[in-house]
Amino acid sequence: MKNKVVIITGASSGIGKALALECARHGAKLALASRSVIADPLLASLAPDALFCQTDVTREVDCKELIKKTIDRFGKIDVLVNNAGISMRALFDELDLEVIRKVMDTNFWGTVYCTKFALPYLLESQGSLVGISSVAGYKGLPGRTGYSASKFAIQGFLDVLRIENMKKGLHVLIACPGFTTSNIRNVALSKNGSSQGETPLDESKLMPAEKVAVSIVKAITKRKERIILTTQGRMTVLLNKFFPRFMDKMVYNHMAKEPDSPFK
Repeated sequence: MKNKVVIITGASSGIGKALALECARHGAKLALASRSVIADPLLASLAPDALFCQTDVTREVDCKELIKKTIDRFGKIDVLVNNAGISMRALFDELDLEVIRKVMDTNFWGTVYCTKFALPYLLESQGSLVGISSVAGYKGLPGRTGYSASKFAIQGFLDVLRIENMKKGLHVLIACPGFTTSNIRNVALSKNGSSQGETPLDESKLMPAEKVAVSIVKAITKRKERIILTTQGRMTVLLNKFFPRFMDKMVYNHMAKEPDSPFK
């Protein structure tokens, strides 16, 4: 990763911030995008020449500007990590459709926009295109229709790009963390589009974002096609291949146990 130019969206918190720190420790040159201003003393000391771009990935023009600024500063792009994302938690028959639009605009269209403008440079460098998906991109999670739909869409999109560019040296990685320590659940959208405010999970028992970042950086350097993190996540994906109806019941029961679950 040393001297590789790495773009990370959603870099102000959670997995994105942990990835920025991990890449910086490996000597990468960073272009960090987020809607909020990134102010982290440790990151500043590790990557003093990092480019910070205030970016809303739901806006095509913002994504185009992010790529332009990166090229203007560093002259190339070696890795694009599409990490920016939001979640939601509500039953489909109760939610405002605008909730799904917002989730898809950020998670799916944000990935599409950034990838579209970065792809020529990634092909030139034979670099890595990374999508931060989820186990929810393999198994639909009840109460997360918009979130699961966006992650399924991201995986299909990236799979096609891998095949289309298989003779051009492009590396495509789909990274699927399980439940990870992050503020994504605090700001998850409720049925009317307002922020959930509180996480329904015990964050202390989840995989640390820093550990997720280490695994993703290793997967980039080894040019892996996909990784599924956490034992629970790998078991969910494996069992769903052979026992999908059984896993429907297991996932339902697991999600129904959440505090203030929208279904019982």
